[in-house]
Amino acid sequence: MAHQSKFIFVTGGVLSSLGKGLASAAIGTLLECRGLTVTLQKLDPYINVDPGTMNPFQHGEVFVTDDGSETDLDLGHYERFTSAKLGRDNNFTTGKIYHSVITKERRGDYLGGTVQVIPHITDEIKNSILLAADGVDVVIVEIGGTIGDIESLPFLEAIRQFRADVGKDNVVYIHLTLVPYISTAGELKTKPTQHSVKELRSIGIQPDILLCRTDRYLSKEIKKKIGLFCNVGDDAVITAKDVDCIYEVPLVFHKEGLDAKIVELLHIWTRAPRLEPWEKLVETMETPKESVNIAIVGKYVDLTESYKSLNEALIHGGIPNNCKVDLIFVDSEKITGDNCGQMLADADGILVPGGFGSRGIEGKICAARFARENKVPYFGICLGMHIAVTEFARNVAGMENANSTEMDLSTPYPVIYLMLEWFDEKTGSIQKRDVDSDKGGTMRLGAYSCVLKEDTFAHRAYRTDQISERHRHRYEFNNEFRSRLEEKGLVISGTSPNGELVEITELKDHPWFLGCQFHPEFKSRPMSPHPLFRDFIGASFQHKKNR
Repeated sequence: MAHQSKFIFVTGGVLSSLGKGLASAAIGTLLECRGLTVTLQKLDPYINVDPGTMNPFQHGEVFVTDDGSETDLDLGHYERFTSAKLGRDNNFTTGKIYHSVITKERRGDYLGGTVQVIPHITDEIKNSILLAADGVDVVIVEIGGTIGDIESLPFLEAIRQFRADVGKDNVVYIHLTLVPYISTAGELKTKPTQHSVKELRSIGIQPDILLCRTDRYLSKEIKKKIGLFCNVGDDAVITAKDVDCIYEVPLVFHKEGLDAKIVELLHIWTRAPRLEPWEKLVETMETPKESVNIAIVGKYVDLTESYKSLNEALIHGGIPNNCKVDLIFVDSEKITGDNCGQMLADADGILVPGGFGSRGIEGKICAARFARENKVPYFGICLGMHIAVTEFARNVAGMENANSTEMDLSTPYPVIYLMLEWFDEKTGSIQKRDVDSDKGGTMRLGAYSCVLKEDTFAHRAYRTDQISERHRHRYEFNNEFRSRLEEKGLVISGTSPNGELVEITELKDHPWFLGCQFHPEFKSRPMSPHPLFRDFIGASFQHKKNR
């Protein structure tokens, strides 16, 4: 008999940004700590096929998986909190679902039948959920949006039907809601939760567990009241209390009995949870011996969601250094050659993250120059590597007005350019692209191998000769200028296995200066901080001590 996976559906009510993604990830942590295998999936109600072309201001960062899928940032939380390996079947949107159904209809798969939301769209959603359930004990499915959104209805209908399809012992519905504290009245208010559950029940879903987001632990009386009005047992009303450190969430949930309740409802036998590593992690993070200031020089600095994985990877980098990482967000559009030193005066390390477009580029180049000349540790990611190469070409190699063709098509020294063809190790074929190709179709996406050169910052960090990292970019280092830049002291410390694609550049005679073409932040975990972030934070702390 085939292995029967269990399913947990996480919905959210009252308002958005309550933390469904983190809650789902933390549930995954707790179940893994009990010895179960888990995977997580995000169903997003928006009509974009994927978030690849969405503005980071609106939607936060795009998280890239090994298989090259551009997904919702919540998949980043899932990977950081669990050992689940995620890919294209772990994120579906309304756009992706409808695209699939319409393609089938055009092909004649429905034999001329009328295509409707029920059953065609809901069946497609249910099939998508089953795709993620390959051999794991538990599939945790987060439904994006808020109960009451018109876009969410087909997804909610699909998960309502799902319990009938796989059996009631195999499905648990968890609803995340808000219990606000009204300071003028001096009390917690349960009415928003009551309304939210009423709305969910009106479409046929009775939640089994309520996660109540609040700033304090709920009393027995409040839990009893919520349980009574929402038709759940008192022990199924769980405080989802605000925490200072997100990695504390699983510990709070466990203290409230969430994992015990889930395994009881799903009729699974598990070992007692082993949470010691998480307790130790939180303790280390809450009592750091030192602190370090890292300046993130970018154009999306107003929104931390735009750099979610990056911010987390920097925090992870502080853990092995026993260091609290304080992030200073610097708007690159405000940096000039004159004020650069002043704007970066407090930085122990400078990081230029990935990004697209030419806004704020000259400010980033000033920041790279400041880091190079003043021996401040510098970490350039994707565009940040392009910036470092451009700055070096202009100010060290004497290539006046050197640039990336993304910023200036008429630059006399296109040190970064759109590589029109290259050998793709994944497909084993020559890839071609041009300026008019689809925005999404011209990117190098997902995991690629990189060979490291000995006696470099990269090799010392990874302690191995070959690595695999995730990419999301369109422009590449131009090999036409490679030998000239190397002669002037640019170190190429990482390339594709065939040596054609430059993946990592460094500077000699500098405490720590590295740019990489890939996005290492996507693979950093609190339990295993990424080697480049670990060493960058270490070098930044050393710089602070030497100042």
